[in-house]
Formats: sequence, structure tokens, C-alpha cells
Amino acid sequence: MIAKRTMNGFTTGVILAAAFLIYAAGGAQAQSRIKDIVEFEGVRDNMLVGYGLVVGLDGTGDDLDSAPFTRESLIGMLQRLGISARDDDLDTNNVAAVMVTANLPPFSRQGSRIDVTVSALGDSDSLLGGTLLVTPLLAADGEVYAVSQGPVAIGGFSAKGEGESVTKGVPTTGRIPNGAIIEREIEFDLRELGSVKLSLRNPDFTTARRVAQAINAFTGELSARSIDPATVQMTVPRRYQGNVVALMTDVEQLRVKSDQIARVVIDERSGVIVIGENVRISTVAIAQGNLTIRITETPQVSQPAPFSNTGETTTVPRTDIEVEENSDSRLAVLPAGITLEELVNGLNSLGVGPRDLITILQTIKASGALQADIELL
Repeated sequence: MIAKRTMNGFTTGVILAAAFLIYAAGGAQAQSRIKDIVEFEGVRDNMLVGYGLVVGLDGTGDDLDSAPFTRESLIGMLQRLGISARDDDLDTNNVAAVMVTANLPPFSRQGSRIDVTVSALGDSDSLLGGTLLVTPLLAADGEVYAVSQGPVAIGGFSAKGEGESVTKGVPTTGRIPNGAIIEREIEFDLRELGSVKLSLRNPDFTTARRVAQAINAFTGELSARSIDPATVQMTVPRRYQGNVVALMTDVEQLRVKSDQIARVVIDERSGVIVIGENVRISTVAIAQGNLTIRITETPQVSQPAPFSNTGETTTVPRTDIEVEENSDSRLAVLPAGITLEELVNGLNSLGVGPRDLITILQTIKASGALQADIELL
């Protein structure tokens, strides 16, 4: 790169060279492609939803008496076909009202097909063997963008008898592969863009700046800048004018090292704990002990001797109570600034399970010794 000299000795070329050196210095630690950590402006899905009827069920449909919306939909559908069905004798268990959902991919063209998901709305037991009738799919603007119809594929099943029932999966939800035809396109012309915004999936100041530096080092000019933790504004260079697709193709392959805040994510329902690599702990002492009380009921039947005229058969309670206290618990000291690996090893040495670890981490956070955020799911 040739730098054009000026009176004060600072040049645009020198700035670009410095940006390239910064990017190259971090290249050894680059881990993620830009396409994996950002979303490009205008490249997004749109959600569609519709209401329809599934027919052809083997007696597993909605009860028309308890699902009035199914009854009215069925009557309306038959009337549109020239059949009058408004009487009290309408009774069938082979029809179910459903909600149909789908995602309209970006730049989808009229006539192409997309998958749809069908979910029962009433008291249907199963959609197995059913066929979805023509169902318009609407977007948030109220316009119809696709029309769906076809046989519903179910991943689960349900069977029951007099004394037992078996259910696998969710038989009231299914899919129709390529079950909807796109009827309306969403207009968006990339060629007319003079600038493109990149939205980070995980907003972060450091990551946004690194993305801008990587783009500037590639284009050879100051074409990108981070305007907030979640957005990088990229001006289309002159050589890419009218060919934004080529620019996005080249940019999304650049690699940067994404940064993240120190965070501990806890799902208390399942006992899953995820600890980020930047989590640090100040000097703290930890003790973990368990007091277990186990109560076992083993009732026994007491009855009189054979051929006895006195006494009666009765149930006598028998209760066994055991108290167990873990006397092997020890007090452990975790030094300041320990890493994630040292934290896990230290807690494992105390025999701490996932449930106890959740309580310990929350207690450490309450004491102010955990230098991280705790997020509960």
C-alpha cells in the first residue's frame, strides 16, 4: 500500500495500514466467520400463520359440541361448496381445526414451495392420516403470502385400550414438507443499497469494533464503522457498486474473534449449568454439606387368629426414620482470579453435584465474589 504524504505526516494510507496490522495481529486467534455472528440488513425470514381444517381423521378429530369454531368452520366450508349443513344432526369426529405456521425465507420467489407446521386447535386426539384443506397463510400486514394444502405427516402416535394407553411424541402436531406455495413476494433490491447494516446476534462493543476493523482491512478503505454494540454500518465501496451480493459474499467469509461478557447460565428445572470462559472468582471459602432425612412407610396387616370370634383385620402403620449427615464435608478456599477450569475442579473435589453447584454459585454471587452475571432460564 502506498501512502500519500501530507504536511502533518498523517495519511489515510497510514491509518489503513495500522488497521490491517491490528487485524493481522489478531488473526491467529480468529475463530468465527462474520456470517456466523451477524445478520445482514434485509436478509431475514417472515413468519406466516393461518387457520384451517384437517379432514380424513379416523375418529380422532374435534368434538363438534365442545369445539364450536370447528363446527362453524366446517359448515362455512361446506356452504362454499354448495352444501347446506346447518342443522342439529351434524356430527363427525373426522375433522379438526388447526393452526398452520410457516417461515417465509428471504428472497423467496412466487411459485416456490416452503414447509409448514400443523397444530391442533381443539380437542383432537391425533392428526394421523389427516389432510389439510386449502389454507391461506398471512403475514403481520394481513396480506396472504402463501397457500397451504396436503397430507399431514405425524412423528408420534397414540393408542389406548380399556386399561392402558401409550403415547409417543406429540400426535396433535405434524408437518407438510413443501406444503405451501408462495403467492406473493417481498420486494427488496440489494443492488440499490448504498450502505449495509450488519446486526450482531450477540451485541458487544469489542466484537462490533473487530468486525469493522476486519472489513476495513479487507476493502482497503474506511468503509465500515461500529455505531453501537449491535450494529456495524458498512458503506458499499466503489468497486462493489451495483453488486452488493458479491460484497456480502466476500465479507461474510472474513474471520474475527468474538468477545463475550462473563456469564453463568443456569436452568434450574433440568440442573444444566453453562459457565463462560471469562468467569472469575475473588478469594472465597466454600463448605458444602448435606443433611438427609429418609422416611420409609411399610404398613403391615394385622388380623385375628383363624376361627377366632374376636378382633378384626386392620392395617398397622410401620414407620422407619433414618437421619444421615455428611460428616466428610470440608471447607475449601478458592483463591482470587481462578479460571473456569480451576473453579470446576475445586467444586468437584467437594463432591458437589449440579443442584448443589447452582446454590453455591448463587451464594458466591450474593457475596460479591463472583465476577460474572448469573442468568436463570
